[in-house]
Amino acid sequence: MKIASWNVNSLNVRLPHLQQWLTAFAPDIVGLQETKLDDARFPDDALAALGYRSVFLGQKTYNGVAILARDRAIGEVQYGIPGFEDEQKRVIAATVGDLRIVNLYVVNGQDVGTDKYAYKLRWLAAVRDWLAAELQRHPRMVVLGDFNIAPDARDVHDPEVWDEGHILTSTDERAALRDLLDLGLHDAFRLHSEEAGVFSWWDYRQAAFRRDLGLRIDLTLVSDALRAGALASGIDREPRTWERPSDHAPAWVQLA
Repeated sequence: MKIASWNVNSLNVRLPHLQQWLTAFAPDIVGLQETKLDDARFPDDALAALGYRSVFLGQKTYNGVAILARDRAIGEVQYGIPGFEDEQKRVIAATVGDLRIVNLYVVNGQDVGTDKYAYKLRWLAAVRDWLAAELQRHPRMVVLGDFNIAPDARDVHDPEVWDEGHILTSTDERAALRDLLDLGLHDAFRLHSEEAGVFSWWDYRQAAFRRDLGLRIDLTLVSDALRAGALASGIDREPRTWERPSDHAPAWVQLA
């Protein structure tokens, strides 16, 4: 079973890319982030034509998340973080078969020390508390999404620039990510590779993709119960080469 995460950076623009990629890559379950459209405009009919059922939580122009499942029922849908008041549509979770899928579009945080940075840390703490309870109910869990955190120096193109004082790589952000991992979650990519310089996001500016000036901020995390069955993982760079691409590439894990 292939499970993937992709920040599509607007389904208004990227729906043809998503359709092309679903046909070629054929994932079984997909978490989408930054759909950037309200629920009334979500293209569930177009995705159903490809065999995918959808649940989604949208917001005009900003944010937006969805879970797609191919030829599988989707149940027990959770919208948002329980008990955490938030107008931003960043979280959706659902059960697909015997798996609990949690899809996160983590707050960017703007800059270290700003109000948005403080909000990011509060948001991540709320996610941690929620997932601790979820794992008790759903030990077979995949947590995926755009985490807006590069886990360590291997995951940035220039560690001297992306240091402990920089947004996306700051000490507190990485500590918050470790708090999630300490619940019994594992970065699927690192189960199979210690390689540095493998990225999932490249800025549109400065020819960053051509120069491979990227970060690995799109993650698939598997729970203890799934770790042994995580057979392979990676990042599919191909969609980033297409015309008018998302600035993110899909991250994926294959489970037995």
